[in-house]
Amino acid sequence: MTLVSVACALFMQSIDSTALSTALPTLARAFATDPIHLKLCLTAYIMALAVFVPASAWAADRFGARRVFITAMMVFEIGSVLCALSHSLGELVAARILQGAGGAMMTPVGRIIVVASHPRDQLIRAMVWLTTPATLGPILGPPLSGFILSIASWHWIFYINVPMGLLGIAAVLKFVPKIKQPHPGRFDSLGFLLAAAVISASMLGAESAGVDLFSGWVQAAVWLTALFAAVAYFLHARGRERPVLNLGLLKIATFRANAVGGSLMRMTIGALPFLLPLLLQAGLGWTPLQAGAATMSSALGQMGARVGAQFFIRKFGFRVVLIATAATSGLIVAATGLFRPTTPVAVMVAVLAVGGFLRSNHLTSASTIAFADIPDNAVSQASSLAAVLQQMAQAFGITLAGLMLHIAQQASAPHGVRSLAPQNFVLPFCMVGLAAASSILVYARLPANAGAHLHGPPRRR
Repeated sequence: MTLVSVACALFMQSIDSTALSTALPTLARAFATDPIHLKLCLTAYIMALAVFVPASAWAADRFGARRVFITAMMVFEIGSVLCALSHSLGELVAARILQGAGGAMMTPVGRIIVVASHPRDQLIRAMVWLTTPATLGPILGPPLSGFILSIASWHWIFYINVPMGLLGIAAVLKFVPKIKQPHPGRFDSLGFLLAAAVISASMLGAESAGVDLFSGWVQAAVWLTALFAAVAYFLHARGRERPVLNLGLLKIATFRANAVGGSLMRMTIGALPFLLPLLLQAGLGWTPLQAGAATMSSALGQMGARVGAQFFIRKFGFRVVLIATAATSGLIVAATGLFRPTTPVAVMVAVLAVGGFLRSNHLTSASTIAFADIPDNAVSQASSLAAVLQQMAQAFGITLAGLMLHIAQQASAPHGVRSLAPQNFVLPFCMVGLAAASSILVYARLPANAGAHLHGPPRRR
């Protein structure tokens, strides 16, 4: 029940993000802004996740993982209500940052609870089941969002988090045990501030690229801030026993493979919830309900991978699965950009479902192998660093998609009204697909038996 309680709490966070993605065109009309600018709602949330995640490992060890997890859910609930009460894009972005502050503790602390509660030989199965209820979010979120938008205002997309959050808090209080960890020592406040500066400045700099969000000198100052903060953090963290982000863990090959290769795949995963609703609604003219129903097929493919992930890993090993799913995922994502009004709906659904299946297999493999060689006393630090890299990758994926869409839009109508046409989406989907496929270069460097002790020898008939 511990695993189910944590996973169900993460379901709330998952369904919120996917429901919001479907509503982006509606929000653009409500706030009278360009749909491309609505990516701020997604990246602001992810930026807050990445900024506050470094404190999650220390907080979980210091105050108890269960207590921190419940507090995070309460903050997420408050942020959801404020999102619903927003009257402008600026207010919505601010409320999403508060949501992100709560969500920052939920995923990594939930992972800490699960890893600490299961022996390593059961870790693959535990990770699969941990992400299963969270995968229901992408299945139910888009059609639920489309249904809500067809009968009510967009505000109710956020209000639905309230009853789910209250049920999640009750389940965690009842079923999740208290996990005792050694006192983590004094919190690395300076390291946290430097890491926060690196994360926020680099994301802000990337977000402003190509869209004239700031003047040129402001953008240069933002990137210089990120650079100097990164150097300062490296010098500060070197030699510390428990830095807020333990970069020394990147020396472990299996963890590094997830950190680099997994991040390239997560760029793609971050970009798709932004691009796909815009393609279907603004590009092809579908209603939110139609778009939500089609998007659901991708999540159904992910659910299919819940069963297949362990089989493929045991039969072929982590390295082969990671390389194969990276290559095929890249091709599938690029093909999505070729959807046109004349494309049969059955073909679209099949492409989205296969893509979801491949990406889910990939992330299950990458997330599991990340902890294959991590010492028990470094699990919290590894979880924190992995979560930061994951959120940054997703934010950069949204930024890359938005930049490519902006470039394609300008090229098709340099001096006229820049409506989003289906052909504008070819370049963005190809670029994010290339990001996924490029992770092959990382996984090819892994030894053939990487992570073999997690799944044992292949089963014989």
